[in-house]
Amino acid sequence: MLASADPELDNGPRTEKSAALRLCAVSRQVKPVGELIRFVVSPQGEVVPDLKRKLPGRGLWLSTSRQVVAEAIRRHQFARGFKRDVRVAPTLAADTEHLIARSVVEALAVAAKAGQVISGFAKVEALLRPGPGHSRLAALIHASDGAPDGIRKLDALARQNEGNKRETPEFHIIAALTSAELDLALSRANVIHAALLAGPASKTFLSRSLTLVRYRLADSDKIAGTAAEF
Repeated sequence: MLASADPELDNGPRTEKSAALRLCAVSRQVKPVGELIRFVVSPQGEVVPDLKRKLPGRGLWLSTSRQVVAEAIRRHQFARGFKRDVRVAPTLAADTEHLIARSVVEALAVAAKAGQVISGFAKVEALLRPGPGHSRLAALIHASDGAPDGIRKLDALARQNEGNKRETPEFHIIAALTSAELDLALSRANVIHAALLAGPASKTFLSRSLTLVRYRLADSDKIAGTAAEF
């Protein structure tokens, strides 16, 4: 099933582009690469995450889970998998989460530059109501540290219009980033609520947001049960 003769490692991104499945070195489960994170050894001998799966060298794969990365560190799985002495930062699990979150911020910034993000409570509220712009909605975005009252009001309005999901079947509610991270992505201050419009850039943001939530929750069953809300 796996293209590599060594199930623990791949042979590098250039020779393994067609591989759709990989083995998690901790759980020993074969999963789609979209549910895994690739790790490689840098020229300095340090284990680093390869989120875009493009770094050279052989790669070791782990489930997209902070708990799994922490377990790999505890078990010395990287040294065993790479079959060599490697340096593993004790903060690797947290560092990996930070890199994933940064990739989400970057994707939202790209979507904003493409004109696919609307921010501000009043503007978002207007978009959530039935009208010409509603059918373009791909997601409702809240700051994870936003005030509960505003979040509840917009969430209720979004659910009130669930009948419109026939027009927007991919609609999501996302609270994966802090207000500071939203500020950074959108180049403005005090962003608490935003709306994501459908488009190519929005798909990248949604995909990376799901990766971040999966990494934090470390529970694929929980993710599957709440796929529309992350």
